[in-house]
Amino acid sequence: MTEQLRKSLRDSKTLRWSVLALVAFTMLCGYFLTDVMSPLKPMLEKELLWDSLDYGIFTSAYGWFNVFLLMLIFGGIILDKMGVRFTGMGACLLMVLGCGLKYYAVSSTFSPDAYVFGIKFQVALAALGYAIFGVGVEIAGITVSKIIVKWFKGKEMALAMGLEMATARIGTMLAMAITVPIADWFGYIDDSGVFHSNIPAPILLCLIMLCIGTVAFFIYTFYDKKLDASLEAEGEEAEEPFRAKDVFSIMGNKGFWLIALLCVLFYSAVFPFIKYATDLMIQKYHVDPKTAGTIPSLLPLGTLFLTPLFGTLYDRIGKGASLMIIGACLLIGVHVLFALPILNVWWFATFIMIVLGIAFSLVPSAMWPSVPKIIPENQLGTAYALIFWVQNWGLMGVPLLIGWVLNTYCKGPVVDGAQTYDYTLPMCIFAVFGVLALIVALLLKREDKIKGYGLQLPNIKK
Repeated sequence: MTEQLRKSLRDSKTLRWSVLALVAFTMLCGYFLTDVMSPLKPMLEKELLWDSLDYGIFTSAYGWFNVFLLMLIFGGIILDKMGVRFTGMGACLLMVLGCGLKYYAVSSTFSPDAYVFGIKFQVALAALGYAIFGVGVEIAGITVSKIIVKWFKGKEMALAMGLEMATARIGTMLAMAITVPIADWFGYIDDSGVFHSNIPAPILLCLIMLCIGTVAFFIYTFYDKKLDASLEAEGEEAEEPFRAKDVFSIMGNKGFWLIALLCVLFYSAVFPFIKYATDLMIQKYHVDPKTAGTIPSLLPLGTLFLTPLFGTLYDRIGKGASLMIIGACLLIGVHVLFALPILNVWWFATFIMIVLGIAFSLVPSAMWPSVPKIIPENQLGTAYALIFWVQNWGLMGVPLLIGWVLNTYCKGPVVDGAQTYDYTLPMCIFAVFGVLALIVALLLKREDKIKGYGLQLPNIKK
């Protein structure tokens, strides 16, 4: 009976993939809100009178609490102490709270003279909501990573992580592709006959989806509880409890730091780029603002198919470190091409974005499944949290840096009432992050040869 119970849970392919679908959907909802403001940058400048620095401040808020208040690290310790059910539900509630505050900020009217610490009050309030949401979605991310290790260790772990990331990227794709149409669909014409887009409308949709995603995770908790009960009935030894000194053990691991550095450098050249990609399509490639988000949406669309493919490759053949090196090389090439003053036409931008999608699939599909090969399972929550904490330095600082660079050095003439920008310098900055990521990937492969982590070996145990 006990064996049958166990077979019906983690060893059941149907149930294993079903619970993955539940938690992956929750992350899809989170990633939708993460990037929903990206295509709205021109609208924010026109309708709410924000500028690139205001937008940079807002996007940088994602990492405020995670970085300066160490919320991610605390979240990782809570995850290892309290488990995935408690931590995951708390993270979902934080996402809903942050989204609600962000919706209130952009849907309300404030005095143009209202400032907080030198920041427009509306920008500051929206940023506060985004910062709270950032804590929730990042802790949800590390929780889901540990859930996948829990259900898929020794099985199709890289494929499962790849599918989870691919599903989450659908949220990013939706944010890029449908945000502007929704804002225009619910727009209105004022008494002067001027059309105004409805910026709060897509954010309200995000709020509804996050509530549904929270329900999906709540359903997952019942399966997780049954899994724990079945493993206990099977007599499987519980993992060694997490201890505070394990934090220092993790931080003394050179392989951990190389993974963390690769993560922050690679993602600093991708996620902040996505925040400005729609505006880049308008400014450099002269794409219609109403459809400009379609081209950046190809990036997450590509990862939908490629991340599971590369994950399967890692599961069955290995070569994880090599996949990360190839991805870093592609990343450099993409941003160099975006920086060069050549072929400023939509089809060339589309081609480059597809290549970036390949790079964006290669590195994460190998990087995240490599962490359990370097860090013991009882320390995984904290390890993922520390990696995400390092990553959040980039997610917080780079968007602000790009916004400041655009405002200070890259302003062009005002055309039809809209400020224009030259994106050459920001693209060069992103390319530098790619070069640094390549160096770290090469060092990681060297460290793997020395320590024998098994990054080049398959994940599936035969």
